[in-house]
Amino acid sequence: MAQAVRFNRFGGPDVLEVTEVPVPEPGPGEVRVKVFASGISPVETAVRRGDHADRWPVEFPSGQGRDVAGVVDAIGDGVTRFRRGDEVMGFVSRGAQATFVVAPASQLLPKPASVSWEVAGSLYVAGTTALAAVDGLNLGPNDVVVITAVAGGIGCLAAQLARVRGAVVIGTTTESRFDFVRQFGIEPIAYGPDLASRIRSITDRQVTAFLDFLGGQAAEAAELGVPASRVFTTTDWDAVEDDDAVKLYAGDTIALGRIAQLIADRQVRLPIADVFPLADIADAYRELDRRDAPGKIVIGMNLVDYPGQKVKPSRLKQQDLTIGVPTPHERMSVEGVLPPVIGDGRARHLRTGSIPVVEPSGPRG
Repeated sequence: MAQAVRFNRFGGPDVLEVTEVPVPEPGPGEVRVKVFASGISPVETAVRRGDHADRWPVEFPSGQGRDVAGVVDAIGDGVTRFRRGDEVMGFVSRGAQATFVVAPASQLLPKPASVSWEVAGSLYVAGTTALAAVDGLNLGPNDVVVITAVAGGIGCLAAQLARVRGAVVIGTTTESRFDFVRQFGIEPIAYGPDLASRIRSITDRQVTAFLDFLGGQAAEAAELGVPASRVFTTTDWDAVEDDDAVKLYAGDTIALGRIAQLIADRQVRLPIADVFPLADIADAYRELDRRDAPGKIVIGMNLVDYPGQKVKPSRLKQQDLTIGVPTPHERMSVEGVLPPVIGDGRARHLRTGSIPVVEPSGPRG
């Protein structure tokens, strides 16, 4: 038997259950994956609550989650790209939060060796959506873009991609995350009312694009003079129906491959805020719904332990590591290249060391 997250009615995290289900069998062109990691996203919260059920139909009992990374466990007829034991990452239409899933082979890619399970298993929705946003807006050096919920997985990736293209990025987050987002070259601004006027107070340049990953901010974009065609949203269907914003969707396998390569090449980073075991799925979504996690929250199926581990495998606490941009903060003493919290059970050399701490020196960069 396998374990899978299910819900039988609309509601909050309390409706989620981990149930026993038969291990799925792959059909022609399909692959069965033993799941190691699956990221969670705000869109899943909206679907589970029944927001715009006409747009996001649900058939009970329903599974949850799209992102998946793991090892190929079985293959169906006609599959030649993968073999049993291959490490893969990809997506399913729904139901990734399970110990085993079946996916079309066309929705899977080999996992780059340098990309951890935590990141590989939470990259599809956040990574391809961020890529679609930056590509769709064709951001460049002449742009000033506002990104709401910028500390989250999608926001953080979109901000980095925009910065690579030369855009100025202003991002909304909680004040406790200001230092975290500054490390990516983002100008932080707190959640709260009068966003448009507060943005004007920190820049005299015209805001040219608006990425709303929080929801409900289209009116602020309009007040800033951003055309509706350059206001993108992930969850705000009301703004889309009123022609005040453009709906963003996750991309395809090609887009996933592009963002995975950028991660592998360390051109952008996907911070991991927390890893929860499958049994704590409701707690994971409660943390997500607070909308202040620094990076992605991940469900880990194969949590590992080892002597001297600095984080507990049952709960990876956030790692607010300095990544090279001098910012005002207290000196941090942290483990360097932390060994993975999610593993595949194979004997591997675990590297440890100290990450260099960047001391505050002069004005914020």
